[in-house]
Amino acid sequence: MVAQPSPDDASEARKGVGPLIPPLSDTLRPLRQQVFERIRAAGLIPRVQLAKDLGVSPASVTTITSELIDSGLIEEIAAAREGEVVRGRPAVALGVRASAHRVAGMKLSDREHTAVIVDFAGNLIADDVIPRRPGPMEVSELIDAVETLLGRVCAKAGMDRADLSAIGIGVPGFVDSAEGMVLWSSTLIERAVPLAALTADRLGVPVSIDNDANLVALAELWFGAGRSLSDFAVVTIEHGVGMGFVLNHRLYRGAQRLGMELGHTKVHLDGALCRCGQRGCLEAYVADYALAREATTALNRSHLENPSIPALLESLYDHAKAGNITAQSIFRRAGRYLAIGLSNVVNLFDPALIILSGDRMRYDYLYAEECLAEMANLVINTGRPRPPIEIHAWGDLLWAHGAAALALSEVSLGLLGPARVLAAE
Repeated sequence: MVAQPSPDDASEARKGVGPLIPPLSDTLRPLRQQVFERIRAAGLIPRVQLAKDLGVSPASVTTITSELIDSGLIEEIAAAREGEVVRGRPAVALGVRASAHRVAGMKLSDREHTAVIVDFAGNLIADDVIPRRPGPMEVSELIDAVETLLGRVCAKAGMDRADLSAIGIGVPGFVDSAEGMVLWSSTLIERAVPLAALTADRLGVPVSIDNDANLVALAELWFGAGRSLSDFAVVTIEHGVGMGFVLNHRLYRGAQRLGMELGHTKVHLDGALCRCGQRGCLEAYVADYALAREATTALNRSHLENPSIPALLESLYDHAKAGNITAQSIFRRAGRYLAIGLSNVVNLFDPALIILSGDRMRYDYLYAEECLAEMANLVINTGRPRPPIEIHAWGDLLWAHGAAALALSEVSLGLLGPARVLAAE
């Protein structure tokens, strides 16, 4: 048994993770699942508040929470209010039993691979990063890298990979999460790769995969600015341009689980060549390889010099900050195309918030005031304000946290979802 926090530090240790769904707004899931998710989102919550939030009788809450305690999924925690003098038996609240399960989340990218291990309550246990060689890899080589990284992060956590209940993995490209299939990715040479099954066979742990931009949205939904929002968009700018969209507190993927490809919407007919093979895609003007293409000319760099893309972009940005007009114009041109893409997101989805994320958001020219003003001009004039835009220039560990949230979702659904409830009946 893991030692329980004292009443003084219980609330500090139990922040809660997962979407904060308003009470009575989502009643289609099994009540056991609703109860558990409410506890997980709250961090700590008394039974009486659970009953009130879910609109059910205290007796029903007592029955279900007793079952969850017996199953080892939640636990009772002494939860005295701050400054309260406890006489007799202290008040008790419910929280997720953090040690019940542990999962890993990984992001596989064009530059490096990152991993985190979190417990069942979403607390970070360990993280690690390994570099990767440039260019797409054979699937066996990519799985080798996953196995190496998992071994390292498990060692940091003081555990074996067999102790993990699930692994979530995010990759760039076209990913069918339900089938565990990578149809195309810049990290892989092969197409139509059943990456989830192949990785699970190698590691001996259940694996779920998704598009990496979806997992940034999932990270915001579970741990960040999107927890209390029903609808929001996350636009990521790195080697490519991606988007994750949350609709009614749930990640939206489309009918074939391949939607939200903002980077491959067209902004210029017969325009610049995109790495997807088509022309005029948004990412062919905004992504790092697009900026690097322009930088090679602007900085008079011969292709024979072969500088890395990060080094080339940093040089371009330094020149822009130093007043180089050509370098500034490259960023501002990319920012204008980004404004077109963001205005399309607003016109199509009307999100409550747009979050710009990814390593390239360090380049403030992409979201300068004139770019955001141009976006506002392109949005349909309804007389209402455009949605706010937040810049989250976080590192790859955010993406790995989203992958961990995917794994936690799969574990929770397997324990509490409709199929499990029907089987029990």
